[in-house]
Amino acid sequence: MADIRFDGKVAIVTGAGGGLGRQHALELARRGAKVVVNDLGGSMDGSGGNSAAAEAVVAEIKALGGEAIANGSSVADDAGVALMVQQTMETWGRIDILVANAGILRDKSFSKMEIADFELVMNVHLMGTVKPAKAVWEIMKAQNYGRIIVTTSSSGLYGNFGQSNYGAAKMALIGFMNTIKLEGQKNNIHINAISPVAATRMTENLMPPEVLAKLNPEYVTPGVVFLASEEAPTGAILTAGGGSFALSRIYETEGVYLGEGGLSVEEVRDNWAKITDPSGQAAYFNGGEQGGKFFRKMAGG
Repeated sequence: MADIRFDGKVAIVTGAGGGLGRQHALELARRGAKVVVNDLGGSMDGSGGNSAAAEAVVAEIKALGGEAIANGSSVADDAGVALMVQQTMETWGRIDILVANAGILRDKSFSKMEIADFELVMNVHLMGTVKPAKAVWEIMKAQNYGRIIVTTSSSGLYGNFGQSNYGAAKMALIGFMNTIKLEGQKNNIHINAISPVAATRMTENLMPPEVLAKLNPEYVTPGVVFLASEEAPTGAILTAGGGSFALSRIYETEGVYLGEGGLSVEEVRDNWAKITDPSGQAAYFNGGEQGGKFFRKMAGG
């Protein structure tokens, strides 16, 4: 099979000044994409900012013979996102790929966490993905082509102590993806999620050095670049780390029909084993499939 290429394609990668975003931007550029390297240049908690990191990655891409521009907008700022998209369109006239990678951490146990820290992390991760996606959506529709990759996390999919804010934002992105994957289908816009495990400044204090050494961001990027390609699926949650790749899905059990008349709490309790039996469980592509199951069971199926 032919190599995956992005010649003539334009990609925006947010949070691309270092770590995973840098690797995504470099690999897309190596394969022919013109790349907007977006990075606020702030600290891990979201404070501060400068364009040095983004400019450095642009220099790397140009040294490889690629084309790139730097953008220092905050993905959570409406005017900044509008400027990023305007800058991209004025430079290259199209946007084919959005890799929403930017993020921050404000880790604390829920009892110690301030609401402001919860809101800030939700704003950067969730709205910092929604706003760029919204800004490129009509462009992609007009082109009849687009690829969007959101960045989720095992903290959202499965939980992680001290990350209720981060986990909530990361799981919210799956709900966002699950709806716009349906709305984008007729215009060939595919949206997928990457759930990475990698050694970055966001994880450097969470794992020992010998483990981090095996979790190079380069080992995640091939999955992201595939999800950015013409051959990409839509609505997939790809987990990646240390050279391993897997698909995460939300499953629902077949369950049991308990009737409508005289339904009680005790019936739910007494049938818990049947309700939770994994036999015949399914992963649905849209909410209507769940409704279809309920109607089938009401009809005796």
